[in-house]
Amino acid sequence: MQIPAQDLSKHLARGLRPLYTLHGDEPLQQMEALEAIRTAALTQGFGERQSFTVSGQHFDWSSVQAAASAMSLFADRQFIELRIPSGKPGKEGSVALQELAASLADQDGVMVVVLLPRLDRATKSTAWFAALDAHGAHLQLDPIERHALPAWIAHRLAAQGQRVEPGVAGERCLQFFADRVEGNLLAAHQEVVKLGLLYPQGELSHAQIEQAVLNVARYDVFKLTEAVLAGQVDRTQRMLDGLRAEGEAEVLVHHTLAEEIRCLWRVHRAVLAGRDVRAVLQQERVWGPREKQYIRIVPQLKRQTVEHLLQWAHRVDGIVKGLRVDDWPRDGWLALHRLAFRMAHICRPR
Repeated sequence: MQIPAQDLSKHLARGLRPLYTLHGDEPLQQMEALEAIRTAALTQGFGERQSFTVSGQHFDWSSVQAAASAMSLFADRQFIELRIPSGKPGKEGSVALQELAASLADQDGVMVVVLLPRLDRATKSTAWFAALDAHGAHLQLDPIERHALPAWIAHRLAAQGQRVEPGVAGERCLQFFADRVEGNLLAAHQEVVKLGLLYPQGELSHAQIEQAVLNVARYDVFKLTEAVLAGQVDRTQRMLDGLRAEGEAEVLVHHTLAEEIRCLWRVHRAVLAGRDVRAVLQQERVWGPREKQYIRIVPQLKRQTVEHLLQWAHRVDGIVKGLRVDDWPRDGWLALHRLAFRMAHICRPR
């Protein structure tokens, strides 16, 4: 049973299930969902909490099974958190998870939450995930897309009794806020909370929001390719300037751009060979907003264009490592700007 993330509170108010699975790469949403389940469980007497993290192939799965079958010494009921950072429990873990899920149906004093990263379609089709889903409920915690972030911020402000001025001015204010945190939900949450501490309930002016969030440094190198794939040159420049100001390594920024270019090249080559673009994207682990951008971009690319991108990425690789390349700026950040701008121009919507 899948529960939409926005319906979790309503679900918990109606009653608890013995097993919940949270999967997704957005840390704030996972943290808040887990905290909501913890709070609801505590009100139902699940007062003892144990936590396990699957750290590798040699993890002792019997310890989890023993905890789930043992009677609590300090509370009538116990709450178990099981984190699997890799999203792959392995053969032994697969069997253990299926047995654990089945055993919870016969117990009244144990509740388990399994925490996983983003899962691909193949993982969701495994026997162990099917068992978790069959005996409990799962939440897929997808990232908030960039265009939806202003509305998300407005909703969070409203929850603490604050709002921006109505009309176009308020929309611009929310857009400014979103630009400063660049899609980082945890950063946005922190800034919203800060506004609640700085100012009383009611309407916030643009000046108040600007003063509170103007100096926040929240640029994510992995969000850079999102702007580039969308063809957003202004946003690309803002992110590159922010990453440079924060002291991000030129090599890491180049690696991120180059990996995206190589992925584009592999997908484009496969599609030219007659393969279905969606099947190729699944193989390349391109999901969500990136998948939508690739489906738009790949048909408009020419083979020569992709090959030129690869050549440019190779040249910038040498520059950020201290080599001199003819006809390219010797400064690493200027070279990164040129590479990112060319890529954004190629990827812009036609």
